[in-house]
Amino acid sequence: MRRSLLVPVAILLLVVSAARWPAAADASVGVVIDDFSYIDTSAEPANQTAAHERRLAAFMAALRRDITADRRYRLAPSVQDGAAFKVIGGIQKTSTLVQWAKVAVIDAGAKKVVMDKLYTFRGDNDEAWERAEIFVSREVLAALVAPAPVALAVFDFELDDNTAAPASSLAAADVSYLDEATAGVRAALAQSGRYRIVDVSGAGEGAARSRSLRDCGGCDAAIAAKLGADQSLIGVVRRVSRTEYTVGFQVRDARTGAVVARGDSGLRMGADYSWKRGAVGLVRDHLIENQ
Repeated sequence: MRRSLLVPVAILLLVVSAARWPAAADASVGVVIDDFSYIDTSAEPANQTAAHERRLAAFMAALRRDITADRRYRLAPSVQDGAAFKVIGGIQKTSTLVQWAKVAVIDAGAKKVVMDKLYTFRGDNDEAWERAEIFVSREVLAALVAPAPVALAVFDFELDDNTAAPASSLAAADVSYLDEATAGVRAALAQSGRYRIVDVSGAGEGAARSRSLRDCGGCDAAIAAKLGADQSLIGVVRRVSRTEYTVGFQVRDARTGAVVARGDSGLRMGADYSWKRGAVGLVRDHLIENQ
């Protein structure tokens, strides 16, 4: 249902990435704000089309006015005409009292989505629409100021087991705990707002699929670049004994292959079920909080 609110952001990114724009004549940043779409699926008997069209027009006028009230920004007709950012969105009424607003902000220069959020607001009168616009305009302005998130390919955590002879494959329990560590790290990075997690399921066969990127001489950077990421992250759990382990990670620039960040937990006590806690804590302390 909510998917109908907005043209998929990935499609719009393709349009933006194909555009070329001249430098602006002044120091202000150009922003193009497309008219939001509107759909009413509330099934109310009264025809409210005229009222919704009026309120949506007032909403868009107020949004453009509030954005350009900040002198750092000016309206531009299109990306090709000098807009550095593109704002798109849609509103859907689902019941008498509930409406949803989907809003995205695209950094045209970096070709990145800097905001993609879904909001709900109650009511369908002038006051409710005005409150929603005030909130959305503040969110958009915050997104325009914030740096674009780094597209990060977080590959599956790997196990370096120093307690057992080399095996052809990982034990099922080890795979499960490694997957938990990977999922926890991806969630923490995404929630920080500093990173946009790139899907690595298309990495194919080879080192990424066999969890041996730690020994491939930095090939993770090249794989990440092919996936459209800015950086790559590989993480390793080193099992010292059945109750002792260490966690490490390394981040490379996908374009140059240079190491831009790394961290190591030092010796930690705990069973394998604590790998997730150790991995998330390490990344939070040495990557998220250090930015």
